[in-house]
Amino acid sequence: MPIRTLVSFSVDRVEVLDPQGNVDEALMPALTPDQIKALYEQMVFTRRLDERMFKLQRQGRLGTFARVTGQEGAHIGAALALGAEDWLVPAFRELGALLLRGMKPEHLLQFWSGDERGYALPSGSRTLPIAIPVGTHMLHAVGIGWAMKHRGEKAAVLTFFGEGATSEGDFSEAMNMAGVFQVPVVLFCQNNQWAISVPYEKQTASFTVAQKALGYGMTGVQVDGNDVFAVYRVTNEALERARTGGGPTLIEAHTYRVSDHTTSDDARRYRSDEEVEKWRQRDPILRLGLYLRKKGLLDDASEAEMHVKAEEKVGAAVAAFEAIPAPGPEEIFRHVYGEITEPLSGQRAALMAHVEGKA
Repeated sequence: MPIRTLVSFSVDRVEVLDPQGNVDEALMPALTPDQIKALYEQMVFTRRLDERMFKLQRQGRLGTFARVTGQEGAHIGAALALGAEDWLVPAFRELGALLLRGMKPEHLLQFWSGDERGYALPSGSRTLPIAIPVGTHMLHAVGIGWAMKHRGEKAAVLTFFGEGATSEGDFSEAMNMAGVFQVPVVLFCQNNQWAISVPYEKQTASFTVAQKALGYGMTGVQVDGNDVFAVYRVTNEALERARTGGGPTLIEAHTYRVSDHTTSDDARRYRSDEEVEKWRQRDPILRLGLYLRKKGLLDDASEAEMHVKAEEKVGAAVAAFEAIPAPGPEEIFRHVYGEITEPLSGQRAALMAHVEGKA
C-alpha cells in the first residue's frame, strides 16, 4: 500500500509594526489614536516603575522580584484585549498587565516587599494572585475556563507563562485538558529566550513553541512579542474565538528578557552583551514611539512631559507604599485558609500573648 499523508500543519507568525515604526495597514487592529497614546503611556509607566523597583530592591526596600523591561509589548498588549468578564491568571512577570487590571502600583510594591496585604485586587476583578511556582497556574486557568464553559458564560481566560514552563508536566496536562474539553482559555507564552540561564534551544527541540499546540488539537500562532499591535490583534482574536466556542489557543510571543531573570540573578554569567544589545534595538517602547512620531501623535515635548508624569506617578506610588503601616506579627496567620482553623487560632493567641508580655 502507498504511504499516505494523513494530516499536515503550518504555524503562522504575525507581525504588524516593524522596528522602524511602520505598520501593515491591512493587519492594523482597530485602535483609536487616543487608545494608542494611552497604550504607549502605560508601557512607559510600567518601565519606569520596573526601574524604580530595581533600585528599591538594591536598597533593601523591596524583596526579590522578576523585572519586565523589554517585555512590555507582550504582556501589556495581550492584557489590553481582556474584557471585564474575562479572567487573568498571571505568572510573575506581568507587572503592566496587573496595572491594567486595576491594581494600584503602591499595592504591588507592598506585595514585592513581602507584605501579602499588598495583593489587593479591585472588587470584582477576575484576576488570580501572582504565581511563583513555574507552570502550576496554567492548570488553574484551564479549571476556571472549564467551569465557565459549564456555566455557559461568554467569557475567556488569559494565562501567561515563559518558555521554560513548557518543559514542566503541568504545561502538558493543561494543554491536553484544554484541547480535549475545548476550554475557553488562551495560553500565552512569553518566549523571552532564557529560562533563567537555560537558552531556548536547550529547552526544546521544537522550532517554535506555537507548534506544540498542534499535538493538543488547538490553534497555535507565533507573534512578534515586541510588536504591541500584533500581540493585541492575535490575543483579541484568540479571546473572541474562545468566548464564542472556538476552543483554546496557544500564543507564542517571541520577545527577550533584557534584564536578569530576577534581582537575585546575574545574566552576564551566561549571555553576551552583544546579544542583549541586538534585542535592545527591537525595544517595544522605542518601536511604538517611532510609530506615534510618524503619525504626528508624539514629539520631543510631549514625550518629555509623559516621562515626567510617569516619574511623578512612580514617586507618588513609592511614597504611598512606604506610608503603609508595617504588619503586626498576627499577620502571619492570615491568608493561610479562608477561615482560620482552631489550632492556628490558638497559636495566634499564644503568640500575641507573648508579644504583649502576658506569657
